Amino acid sequence: MADDDETATKEAEEDDMCGSDCENDEDDAHSQDKIPGDETGAKKKKRKPKRKKEKESGRPDSVDQSRSNSLPAEKLQEIQKAIELFNVGQGPAKSMEEATKRSYQFWDTQPVPKLGEVVTVHGPIEPDKTNIRQEPYSLPQGFLWDALDLGDAEVLKELYTLLNENYVEDDDNMFRFDYSPEFLLWALRPPGWLLQWHCGVRVVSNKKLVGFISAIPANIQIYDHQKKMVEINFLCVHKKLRAKRVAPVLIREITRRVNLEGSFQAVYTAGVVLPKPVGTCRYWHRSLNPRKLVEVKFSHLSRNMTMQRTMKLYKLPETPKTHGLRPMEHKDLKGACRLMREYLKQFHLTPIMNEEEIAHWFMPQENIIETYVVENPEGELTDMISFYTLPSTIMHHPVHKSLKAAYSFYNVHTKTPLVDLMNDSLILAKSKGFDVFNALDLMENKTFLEKLKFGIGDGNLQYYLYNWKCPSMAPEKIGLVLQ
Repeated sequence: MADDDETATKEAEEDDMCGSDCENDEDDAHSQDKIPGDETGAKKKKRKPKRKKEKESGRPDSVDQSRSNSLPAEKLQEIQKAIELFNVGQGPAKSMEEATKRSYQFWDTQPVPKLGEVVTVHGPIEPDKTNIRQEPYSLPQGFLWDALDLGDAEVLKELYTLLNENYVEDDDNMFRFDYSPEFLLWALRPPGWLLQWHCGVRVVSNKKLVGFISAIPANIQIYDHQKKMVEINFLCVHKKLRAKRVAPVLIREITRRVNLEGSFQAVYTAGVVLPKPVGTCRYWHRSLNPRKLVEVKFSHLSRNMTMQRTMKLYKLPETPKTHGLRPMEHKDLKGACRLMREYLKQFHLTPIMNEEEIAHWFMPQENIIETYVVENPEGELTDMISFYTLPSTIMHHPVHKSLKAAYSFYNVHTKTPLVDLMNDSLILAKSKGFDVFNALDLMENKTFLEKLKFGIGDGNLQYYLYNWKCPSMAPEKIGLVLQ
């Protein structure tokens, strides 16, 4: 990270401080691939060309066109090439090949591996800091910092509105995440949460919330190392303020606040390639309500397929078949904690949770988190499945307004085949009115995806570690799921 004495205002005001990597950071801090139907990432709205200047100049478009046509062919080719190169540099990189053509001026100042760097060692990139900046970084004029008290219903509603109107959406502006206020409390207030890690930016004049970034505490196992770190999430800046370069200031400020509490590492995900992913996963989607998904253009009918045949293809039984499967209860916490700890040992990047954390993340809450366990006749827990609820607003459809999506969370099997457990997950999700079931290809998920008729998404979810180097890992070795 750059020197703490450096103010973030300068970074926020420089036109290209972040290069292409920070332009859409507020959208891409969370997976773009989770957007229903099109996982290629968010984009800014195109502005309509202004006609006013043409009237003022008194020259019609044809005059300008004739002048450009009078330029030598070689000069026109040079201009066209420059425009193409400029446009390529503006969008976030979706692949490693694209990323190698970008400049990452902001991330080059941060303790993260460089793109193309082959990492073979394990450990921090820079030592823990002893002299940490005490005062917040400076924001552009007219804005102020505010730690959001999400226990205040009005503040929680403000955050919900900011995210609902400005967070991740698909390229065609058809779907946008709709995190409920209750979901945000679940995601942002686990055991050990801190008020100052719910970092907001407001307008001085009217106190409107226009920016946010969060951190929550986590104990993470990375290969053979256990580290106390944070999970970074919900980086969001109001669409009208993205030219002010607030995103890098938010990243530096949350880093400073986390450092003050003695944590110097972080884990985060993004739908775009930044320096440097530790692993890459792909989302897969399983239709539960195929008629609705086709109607809202989440999916389309395959060639030579009718709606009737499609519905028959995705039809599920009415009830689960696993004996002893039931919703998780408080009495199951000790057994669930044991199951999780033992099961996750086979992966290279995993959370380490105690019973209090298991209770927070897995105890069923309607429209937030569903968890089921399998209990054998001796009263022992042998398996568990879980999925969380994240609907998306359907923005331009005359009938359907919301798409209810289930996201696979953590699934543990010791006695029941995983494919059977996940088929029961689909049945349960369908019975609760979900339209689609999404899952990453991490952990052992590849063993059931095709068998259970999941379709592959067309975008990746990148996993990143801040201030920690380790060898890259395959998706099946990642055992960590962020909301």
